[in-house]
Amino acid sequence: MIRYHSTNRASPPVDLREALLRGQAPDRGLYLPERFPVVDHQVRRHFTSLPYAAIAAEVLAPYTEGLLTRDELETLCRQAYDFPVPLEPVQGMNRVWILRLDRGPTASFKDFAARWMARVLARLVAQDGRPLTILTATSGDTGSAVASAFHRVPGIRVVVLFPRHEVSNRQRRQMTTLGDNIRCVALEGKFDDCQALVKQAFADPALAGLNLSSANSINIGRLLPQTVYYFYAASRVADPDEPVDVVVPSGNFGNMMGAVIARRMGLPVRRLIVPVNANDEFPRYLATGRYEKVVPSRACLSNAMNVGHPSNLARLVAVYGGWMDESGRIREQPDLDAMRRDLFSVSVSDEETRTAIREAWERHQLLLEPHGAVAWRGYQHYLHTTQPPAAPAVLLETAHPAKFPEEIERLLGFQPEEPDSLKALDHLPESYDSLEPRYDLFRDYLLALPRP
Repeated sequence: MIRYHSTNRASPPVDLREALLRGQAPDRGLYLPERFPVVDHQVRRHFTSLPYAAIAAEVLAPYTEGLLTRDELETLCRQAYDFPVPLEPVQGMNRVWILRLDRGPTASFKDFAARWMARVLARLVAQDGRPLTILTATSGDTGSAVASAFHRVPGIRVVVLFPRHEVSNRQRRQMTTLGDNIRCVALEGKFDDCQALVKQAFADPALAGLNLSSANSINIGRLLPQTVYYFYAASRVADPDEPVDVVVPSGNFGNMMGAVIARRMGLPVRRLIVPVNANDEFPRYLATGRYEKVVPSRACLSNAMNVGHPSNLARLVAVYGGWMDESGRIREQPDLDAMRRDLFSVSVSDEETRTAIREAWERHQLLLEPHGAVAWRGYQHYLHTTQPPAAPAVLLETAHPAKFPEEIERLLGFQPEEPDSLKALDHLPESYDSLEPRYDLFRDYLLALPRP
Protein backbone atom coordinates (compact mmCIF):
# COMPACT_ATOMS: atom_id res chain seq x y z
CA MET A 1 0.00 0.00 0.00
CA ILE A 2 1.30 3.46 -0.94
CA ARG A 3 1.80 5.94 1.90
CA TYR A 4 1.84 9.74 1.59
CA HIS A 5 4.46 12.02 3.12
CA SER A 6 4.48 15.77 3.68
CA THR A 7 6.66 18.11 1.63
CA ASN A 8 7.56 19.84 4.92
CA ARG A 9 9.00 16.55 6.26
CA ALA A 10 7.77 16.95 9.86
CA SER A 11 4.46 15.06 9.79
CA PRO A 12 4.40 11.24 9.74
CA PRO A 13 3.33 9.45 6.54
CA VAL A 14 -0.38 8.60 6.23
CA ASP A 15 -2.60 6.39 4.09
CA LEU A 16 -4.76 7.77 1.29
CA ARG A 17 -7.87 7.99 3.48
CA GLU A 18 -6.16 10.34 5.92
CA ALA A 19 -4.44 12.33 3.16
CA LEU A 20 -7.79 12.91 1.44
CA LEU A 21 -9.62 13.87 4.62
CA ARG A 22 -6.87 16.15 5.94
CA GLY A 23 -6.15 17.92 2.65
CA GLN A 24 -3.06 19.65 4.08
CA ALA A 25 -0.56 17.92 6.36
CA PRO A 26 -0.39 19.10 10.02
CA ASP A 27 3.03 20.65 9.37
CA ARG A 28 1.44 22.77 6.59
CA GLY A 29 3.14 20.72 3.90
CA LEU A 30 1.44 18.96 0.99
CA TYR A 31 1.09 15.21 0.68
CA LEU A 32 2.98 13.29 -2.00
CA PRO A 33 3.12 9.54 -2.66
CA GLU A 34 6.24 7.95 -1.20
CA ARG A 35 6.64 6.13 -4.50
CA PHE A 36 5.17 6.39 -7.99
CA PRO A 37 3.97 3.02 -9.34
CA VAL A 38 5.08 2.48 -12.93
CA VAL A 39 2.39 1.58 -15.45
CA ASP A 40 3.83 -1.34 -17.38
CA HIS A 41 4.53 -0.94 -21.09
CA GLN A 42 2.22 -3.84 -21.93
CA VAL A 43 -0.58 -2.30 -19.90
CA ARG A 44 -0.16 1.03 -21.69
CA ARG A 45 -0.28 -0.78 -25.01
CA HIS A 46 -3.86 -1.82 -24.22
CA PHE A 47 -4.89 1.75 -23.42
CA THR A 48 -5.42 2.46 -27.13
CA SER A 49 -8.63 0.43 -27.10
CA LEU A 50 -9.93 1.34 -23.64
CA PRO A 51 -12.46 4.09 -22.80
CA TYR A 52 -11.40 6.93 -20.52
CA ALA A 53 -13.01 5.50 -17.37
CA ALA A 54 -11.21 2.16 -17.79
CA ILE A 55 -7.84 3.90 -18.20
CA ALA A 56 -8.61 5.93 -15.06
CA ALA A 57 -9.25 2.76 -13.05
CA GLU A 58 -5.99 1.21 -14.29
CA VAL A 59 -3.87 4.27 -13.49
CA LEU A 60 -5.46 4.95 -10.09
CA ALA A 61 -5.68 1.37 -8.80
CA PRO A 62 -2.24 1.32 -7.11
CA TYR A 63 -3.02 4.54 -5.22
CA THR A 64 -6.43 3.40 -3.96
CA GLU A 65 -5.36 -0.08 -2.85
CA GLY A 66 -6.71 -0.63 0.66
CA LEU A 67 -9.27 2.15 0.28
CA LEU A 68 -11.39 0.94 -2.65
CA THR A 69 -11.83 -2.50 -4.17
CA ARG A 70 -11.14 -2.72 -7.89
CA ASP A 71 -14.88 -3.10 -8.58
CA GLU A 72 -15.65 -0.03 -6.46
CA LEU A 73 -12.97 1.99 -8.26
CA GLU A 74 -14.21 0.96 -11.70
CA THR A 75 -17.79 1.86 -10.80
CA LEU A 76 -16.72 5.20 -9.37
CA CYS A 77 -14.71 6.05 -12.51
CA ARG A 78 -17.61 5.16 -14.81
CA GLN A 79 -19.88 7.44 -12.79
CA ALA A 80 -17.37 10.32 -12.71
CA TYR A 81 -16.38 10.17 -16.38
CA ASP A 82 -19.64 9.99 -18.29
CA PHE A 83 -18.75 12.79 -20.74
CA PRO A 84 -16.54 12.92 -23.88
CA VAL A 85 -12.81 13.75 -23.82
CA PRO A 86 -12.07 14.89 -27.38
CA LEU A 87 -8.64 15.21 -28.97
CA GLU A 88 -8.80 17.68 -31.85
CA PRO A 89 -6.05 17.59 -34.51
CA VAL A 90 -4.87 21.08 -35.43
CA GLN A 91 -5.44 21.82 -39.11
CA GLY A 92 -2.24 22.60 -41.00
CA MET A 93 0.12 21.29 -38.28
CA ASN A 94 1.81 17.92 -38.16
CA ARG A 95 0.87 15.75 -35.17
CA VAL A 96 -0.36 18.54 -32.92
CA TRP A 97 -3.57 17.98 -30.96
CA ILE A 98 -5.77 20.00 -28.63
CA LEU A 99 -7.00 17.97 -25.65
CA ARG A 100 -10.36 19.52 -24.83
CA LEU A 101 -10.99 19.05 -21.14
CA ASP A 102 -14.07 21.27 -21.21
CA ARG A 103 -16.94 18.83 -21.80
CA GLY A 104 -17.79 18.04 -18.19
CA PRO A 105 -20.72 19.53 -16.24
CA THR A 106 -18.95 22.84 -15.51
CA ALA A 107 -17.02 23.01 -18.80
CA SER A 108 -13.58 22.96 -17.14
CA PHE A 109 -10.73 20.50 -16.62
CA LYS A 110 -11.40 20.79 -12.90
CA ASP A 111 -14.39 18.46 -13.38
CA PHE A 112 -12.04 15.50 -13.83
CA ALA A 113 -10.64 15.72 -10.32
CA ALA A 114 -13.65 17.20 -8.51
CA ARG A 115 -16.09 14.51 -9.65
CA TRP A 116 -13.69 11.70 -8.66
CA MET A 117 -12.92 13.31 -5.30
CA ALA A 118 -16.59 13.93 -4.50
CA ARG A 119 -17.43 10.27 -4.96
CA VAL A 120 -14.51 9.04 -2.88
CA LEU A 121 -15.11 11.52 -0.04
CA ALA A 122 -18.85 10.81 -0.03
CA ARG A 123 -18.02 7.15 0.54
CA LEU A 124 -15.60 7.98 3.38
CA VAL A 125 -18.04 10.36 5.11
CA ALA A 126 -20.80 7.76 4.89
CA GLN A 127 -18.48 5.19 6.47
CA ASP A 128 -17.25 7.49 9.25
CA GLY A 129 -20.58 9.13 10.03
CA ARG A 130 -18.80 12.43 10.69
CA PRO A 131 -19.80 15.53 8.65
CA LEU A 132 -17.07 17.20 6.59
CA THR A 133 -16.53 20.86 5.70
CA ILE A 134 -14.55 21.43 2.51
CA LEU A 135 -12.77 24.76 2.08
CA THR A 136 -11.90 25.79 -1.46
CA ALA A 137 -10.18 28.87 -2.83
CA THR A 138 -10.75 29.57 -6.50
CA SER A 139 -9.31 31.88 -9.12
CA GLY A 140 -11.90 30.82 -11.69
CA ASP A 141 -12.89 27.24 -12.41
CA THR A 142 -12.02 25.24 -9.28
CA GLY A 143 -14.90 26.65 -7.25
CA SER A 144 -17.55 25.89 -9.84
CA ALA A 145 -16.28 22.36 -10.45
CA VAL A 146 -16.06 21.57 -6.72
CA ALA A 147 -19.45 23.13 -6.02
CA SER A 148 -21.07 21.14 -8.81
CA ALA A 149 -19.39 17.86 -7.85
CA PHE A 150 -20.31 18.12 -4.15
CA HIS A 151 -23.75 19.71 -4.57
CA ARG A 152 -26.24 17.89 -2.31
CA VAL A 153 -23.72 15.23 -1.23
CA PRO A 154 -24.97 14.16 2.22
CA GLY A 155 -22.74 15.03 5.17
CA ILE A 156 -20.50 17.41 3.21
CA ARG A 157 -20.62 21.21 3.19
CA VAL A 158 -18.50 23.27 0.78
CA VAL A 159 -17.29 26.82 1.43
CA VAL A 160 -15.84 28.51 -1.67
CA LEU A 161 -13.76 31.70 -1.48
CA PHE A 162 -13.28 33.72 -4.66
CA PRO A 163 -11.74 37.12 -5.47
CA ARG A 164 -14.75 39.32 -6.20
CA HIS A 165 -13.25 41.21 -9.15
CA GLU A 166 -11.18 38.45 -10.80
CA VAL A 167 -13.66 35.77 -11.88
CA SER A 168 -15.89 36.02 -14.93
CA ASN A 169 -19.66 36.41 -14.54
CA ARG A 170 -20.25 32.86 -15.70
CA GLN A 171 -17.57 31.40 -13.46
CA ARG A 172 -19.17 33.17 -10.49
CA ARG A 173 -22.69 32.10 -11.40
CA GLN A 174 -21.65 28.46 -11.66
CA MET A 175 -20.89 28.63 -7.93
CA THR A 176 -23.41 31.08 -6.56
CA THR A 177 -26.60 29.69 -8.12
CA LEU A 178 -26.46 26.24 -6.46
CA GLY A 179 -27.31 26.85 -2.81
CA ASP A 180 -28.11 23.91 -0.49
CA ASN A 181 -24.80 22.70 0.98
CA ILE A 182 -22.70 25.16 -1.08
CA ARG A 183 -21.67 28.45 0.57
CA CYS A 184 -19.80 31.05 -1.50
CA VAL A 185 -17.79 34.00 -0.17
CA ALA A 186 -16.61 36.93 -2.31
CA LEU A 187 -13.32 38.22 -0.93
CA GLU A 188 -12.21 41.81 -1.47
CA GLY A 189 -8.75 40.66 -2.51
CA LYS A 190 -6.73 38.32 -4.70
CA PHE A 191 -6.75 34.56 -5.17
CA ASP A 192 -3.60 34.37 -3.07
CA ASP A 193 -5.56 35.99 -0.22
CA CYS A 194 -8.26 33.33 -0.57
CA GLN A 195 -5.68 30.55 -0.62
CA ALA A 196 -3.85 31.96 2.41
CA LEU A 197 -7.06 32.04 4.47
CA VAL A 198 -7.86 28.44 3.58
CA LYS A 199 -4.36 27.27 4.55
CA GLN A 200 -4.46 29.19 7.82
CA ALA A 201 -7.82 27.65 8.69
CA PHE A 202 -6.40 24.15 8.34
CA ALA A 203 -3.71 24.94 10.90
CA ASP A 204 -6.07 26.63 13.38
CA PRO A 205 -6.87 24.44 16.43
CA ALA A 206 -9.97 26.57 17.09
CA LEU A 207 -11.53 25.02 13.96
CA ALA A 208 -10.63 21.41 14.73
CA GLY A 209 -14.26 20.58 15.49
CA LEU A 210 -15.35 21.46 11.95
CA ASN A 211 -13.54 18.46 10.41
CA LEU A 212 -12.01 20.54 7.61
CA SER A 213 -10.69 19.27 4.30
CA SER A 214 -9.79 20.83 0.96
CA ALA A 215 -10.74 20.30 -2.65
CA ASN A 216 -8.04 22.66 -3.91
CA SER A 217 -5.02 21.12 -5.53
CA ILE A 218 -3.30 21.17 -2.15
CA ASN A 219 -5.31 17.93 -1.67
CA ILE A 220 -3.60 14.92 -3.23
CA GLY A 221 -7.07 13.77 -4.29
CA ARG A 222 -7.03 16.53 -6.89
CA LEU A 223 -3.70 15.55 -8.40
CA LEU A 224 -4.09 11.79 -8.72
CA PRO A 225 -7.07 11.81 -11.13
CA GLN A 226 -5.38 14.56 -13.14
CA THR A 227 -2.64 12.12 -14.12
CA VAL A 228 -5.13 10.08 -16.13
CA TYR A 229 -5.79 12.33 -19.11
CA TYR A 230 -2.09 12.42 -19.97
CA PHE A 231 -2.07 8.63 -20.29
CA TYR A 232 -5.33 8.81 -22.24
CA ALA A 233 -4.06 11.47 -24.66
CA ALA A 234 -0.74 9.71 -25.31
CA SER A 235 -2.57 6.45 -26.06
CA ARG A 236 -4.54 8.23 -28.80
CA VAL A 237 -1.72 10.16 -30.52
CA ALA A 238 1.47 8.10 -30.15
CA ASP A 239 2.87 4.59 -29.94
CA PRO A 240 3.28 3.29 -26.34
CA ASP A 241 7.00 4.10 -26.17
CA GLU A 242 6.98 7.23 -28.35
CA PRO A 243 7.83 10.45 -26.47
CA VAL A 244 5.16 13.15 -26.42
CA ASP A 245 5.44 16.88 -25.75
CA VAL A 246 2.73 18.10 -23.34
CA VAL A 247 1.72 21.76 -22.99
CA VAL A 248 -0.07 22.70 -19.75
CA PRO A 249 -1.13 26.33 -19.10
CA SER A 250 -0.43 26.77 -15.41
CA GLY A 251 -1.49 28.87 -12.41
CA ASN A 252 -1.43 26.93 -9.14
CA PHE A 253 0.48 24.13 -10.93
CA GLY A 254 -1.80 21.25 -9.89
CA ASN A 255 -2.50 20.31 -13.50
CA MET A 256 1.21 20.45 -14.25
CA MET A 257 1.91 18.17 -11.27
CA GLY A 258 -0.51 15.64 -12.75
CA ALA A 259 1.77 15.49 -15.78
CA VAL A 260 4.89 15.26 -13.60
CA ILE A 261 3.38 12.30 -11.73
CA ALA A 262 2.35 10.63 -15.01
CA ARG A 263 5.92 10.94 -16.20
CA ARG A 264 7.22 9.36 -12.98
CA MET A 265 4.74 6.55 -13.59
CA GLY A 266 6.40 5.73 -16.90
CA LEU A 267 4.57 7.89 -19.44
CA PRO A 268 7.18 8.94 -22.02
CA VAL A 269 6.81 12.74 -21.82
CA ARG A 270 9.76 14.23 -23.72
CA ARG A 271 9.25 17.82 -22.56
CA LEU A 272 6.66 19.33 -20.29
CA ILE A 273 5.92 22.87 -21.50
CA VAL A 274 4.50 25.05 -18.72
CA PRO A 275 3.46 28.52 -19.95
CA VAL A 276 2.11 31.01 -17.41
CA ASN A 277 0.53 34.43 -17.72
CA ALA A 278 2.10 37.62 -16.31
CA ASN A 279 2.49 35.87 -12.94
CA ASP A 280 5.96 34.78 -13.96
CA GLU A 281 7.49 33.52 -10.70
CA PHE A 282 8.14 30.03 -12.10
CA PRO A 283 9.91 30.82 -15.39
CA ARG A 284 12.09 33.30 -13.47
CA TYR A 285 12.93 30.62 -10.92
CA LEU A 286 13.73 28.10 -13.64
CA ALA A 287 16.04 30.61 -15.32
CA THR A 288 17.81 32.00 -12.24
CA GLY A 289 17.40 29.46 -9.42
CA ARG A 290 16.00 32.26 -7.22
CA TYR A 291 12.35 32.03 -6.23
CA GLU A 292 10.44 35.29 -5.72
CA LYS A 293 6.68 35.39 -5.29
CA VAL A 294 4.57 37.87 -7.26
CA VAL A 295 2.85 39.96 -4.58
CA PRO A 296 0.16 40.94 -5.21
CA SER A 297 -0.66 38.55 -8.02
CA ARG A 298 -1.30 40.18 -11.39
CA ALA A 299 -4.82 40.20 -12.84
CA CYS A 300 -4.75 38.72 -16.34
CA LEU A 301 -7.15 37.66 -19.06
CA SER A 302 -6.43 34.01 -18.19
CA ASN A 303 -7.90 34.61 -14.75
CA ALA A 304 -7.80 31.04 -13.42
CA MET A 305 -4.00 31.33 -13.58
CA ASN A 306 -3.69 34.53 -11.53
CA VAL A 307 -1.50 32.97 -8.85
CA GLY A 308 1.55 34.74 -7.45
CA HIS A 309 2.74 31.80 -5.33
CA PRO A 310 1.63 28.39 -6.67
CA SER A 311 1.08 25.89 -3.86
CA ASN A 312 2.15 22.95 -5.97
CA LEU A 313 5.66 24.26 -6.54
CA ALA A 314 6.41 22.69 -3.14
CA ARG A 315 5.53 19.31 -4.65
CA LEU A 316 7.54 19.93 -7.81
CA VAL A 317 10.59 20.95 -5.78
CA ALA A 318 10.18 17.82 -3.62
CA VAL A 319 9.97 15.51 -6.64
CA TYR A 320 13.30 16.95 -7.82
CA GLY A 321 14.93 16.41 -4.43
CA GLY A 322 14.52 19.84 -2.83
CA TRP A 323 12.42 21.45 -0.12
CA MET A 324 10.19 24.51 -0.45
CA ASP A 325 8.14 25.37 2.63
CA GLU A 326 4.58 26.70 2.59
CA SER A 327 5.79 30.32 2.57
CA GLY A 328 7.76 29.80 -0.63
CA ARG A 329 11.19 29.71 0.99
CA ILE A 330 13.61 27.26 -0.63
CA ARG A 331 15.12 25.30 2.25
CA GLU A 332 17.01 22.93 -0.06
CA GLN A 333 17.50 23.48 -3.77
CA PRO A 334 16.15 20.79 -6.10
CA ASP A 335 18.11 19.38 -9.03
CA LEU A 336 17.66 22.43 -11.25
CA ASP A 337 19.59 20.91 -14.14
CA ALA A 338 17.16 17.98 -14.29
CA MET A 339 14.19 20.31 -13.89
CA ARG A 340 15.41 22.45 -16.79
CA ARG A 341 15.88 19.39 -18.99
CA ASP A 342 12.37 18.17 -18.27
CA LEU A 343 10.43 21.44 -18.22
CA PHE A 344 10.19 24.57 -20.34
CA SER A 345 8.34 27.64 -19.08
CA VAL A 346 7.60 31.10 -20.44
CA SER A 347 5.40 34.03 -19.46
CA VAL A 348 2.66 35.01 -21.93
CA SER A 349 1.23 38.53 -21.81
CA ASP A 350 -2.43 39.44 -22.30
CA GLU A 351 -1.53 41.01 -25.65
CA GLU A 352 0.08 37.74 -26.76
CA THR A 353 -2.94 35.82 -25.46
CA ARG A 354 -5.33 37.88 -27.56
CA THR A 355 -3.10 37.55 -30.61
CA ALA A 356 -2.98 33.78 -30.10
CA ILE A 357 -6.80 33.57 -30.02
CA ARG A 358 -7.03 35.51 -33.29
CA GLU A 359 -4.24 33.64 -35.08
CA ALA A 360 -5.39 30.19 -34.00
CA TRP A 361 -8.84 30.90 -35.42
CA GLU A 362 -7.72 32.66 -38.61
CA ARG A 363 -4.95 30.20 -39.52
CA HIS A 364 -6.27 26.91 -38.18
CA GLN A 365 -10.00 27.38 -37.49
CA LEU A 366 -9.09 26.54 -33.90
CA LEU A 367 -11.26 28.16 -31.23
CA LEU A 368 -9.38 28.82 -27.98
CA GLU A 369 -10.24 30.63 -24.76
CA PRO A 370 -7.60 32.61 -22.85
CA HIS A 371 -6.04 29.70 -20.93
CA GLY A 372 -5.78 27.52 -24.01
CA ALA A 373 -4.37 30.53 -25.86
CA VAL A 374 -1.60 30.79 -23.25
CA ALA A 375 -0.81 27.13 -23.98
CA TRP A 376 -0.80 27.82 -27.72
CA ARG A 377 1.52 30.81 -27.46
CA GLY A 378 3.76 28.99 -24.99
CA TYR A 379 4.13 26.11 -27.44
CA GLN A 380 5.11 28.55 -30.18
CA HIS A 381 7.78 30.02 -27.88
CA TYR A 382 9.04 26.50 -27.23
CA LEU A 383 9.30 25.68 -30.94
CA HIS A 384 11.09 28.95 -31.72
CA THR A 385 13.50 28.61 -28.78
CA THR A 386 14.47 24.96 -28.89
CA GLN A 387 13.76 23.85 -32.48
CA PRO A 388 13.11 20.30 -31.30
CA PRO A 389 12.81 17.30 -33.63
CA ALA A 390 9.29 16.42 -34.71
CA ALA A 391 7.23 14.70 -32.04
CA PRO A 392 3.54 14.48 -31.27
CA ALA A 393 2.36 17.34 -29.09
CA VAL A 394 -0.74 17.62 -26.90
CA LEU A 395 -1.89 21.10 -25.84
CA LEU A 396 -4.46 21.38 -23.06
CA GLU A 397 -7.57 23.50 -23.50
CA THR A 398 -8.72 23.77 -19.90
CA ALA A 399 -12.02 25.69 -20.11
CA HIS A 400 -14.80 26.11 -22.63
CA PRO A 401 -14.58 29.26 -24.81
CA ALA A 402 -18.21 30.04 -23.94
CA LYS A 403 -17.05 30.94 -20.42
CA PHE A 404 -15.47 34.04 -21.95
CA PRO A 405 -18.09 35.17 -24.51
CA GLU A 406 -17.35 38.91 -24.31
CA GLU A 407 -13.64 38.46 -25.02
CA ILE A 408 -14.21 35.96 -27.84
CA GLU A 409 -16.75 38.27 -29.47
CA ARG A 410 -14.40 41.27 -29.21
CA LEU A 411 -11.57 39.33 -30.83
CA LEU A 412 -13.37 37.12 -33.36
CA GLY A 413 -16.71 38.83 -33.95
CA PHE A 414 -18.96 36.02 -32.71
CA GLN A 415 -19.94 34.34 -29.48
CA PRO A 416 -19.07 30.67 -28.97
CA GLU A 417 -21.94 28.22 -28.87
CA GLU A 418 -22.87 27.54 -25.27
CA PRO A 419 -22.83 24.02 -23.83
CA ASP A 420 -25.99 22.98 -22.01
CA SER A 421 -24.26 23.45 -18.65
CA LEU A 422 -23.97 27.22 -19.21
CA LYS A 423 -27.24 28.06 -20.96
CA ALA A 424 -29.46 28.57 -17.92
CA LEU A 425 -27.00 30.39 -15.68
CA ASP A 426 -27.98 33.95 -16.57
CA HIS A 427 -31.55 33.40 -15.36
CA LEU A 428 -30.83 31.76 -11.99
CA PRO A 429 -30.74 33.72 -8.70
CA GLU A 430 -27.38 34.12 -6.97
CA SER A 431 -26.50 33.88 -3.31
CA TYR A 432 -23.12 34.65 -1.74
CA ASP A 433 -21.53 36.40 1.21
CA SER A 434 -18.77 39.02 1.28
CA LEU A 435 -15.70 39.39 3.50
CA GLU A 436 -12.58 41.48 3.80
CA PRO A 437 -9.36 39.38 3.51
CA ARG A 438 -8.84 39.06 7.28
CA TYR A 439 -8.41 35.71 8.94
CA ASP A 440 -10.29 36.63 12.12
CA LEU A 441 -13.37 37.45 10.04
CA PHE A 442 -13.11 34.22 8.09
CA ARG A 443 -12.64 32.13 11.24
CA ASP A 444 -15.72 33.71 12.84
CA TYR A 445 -17.68 33.13 9.63
CA LEU A 446 -16.83 29.41 9.66
CA LEU A 447 -17.65 29.00 13.34
CA ALA A 448 -21.08 30.62 12.82
CA LEU A 449 -22.11 28.22 10.03
CA PRO A 450 -24.73 25.58 10.86
CA ARG A 451 -23.47 21.99 10.89
CA PRO A 452 -23.81 20.15 7.55
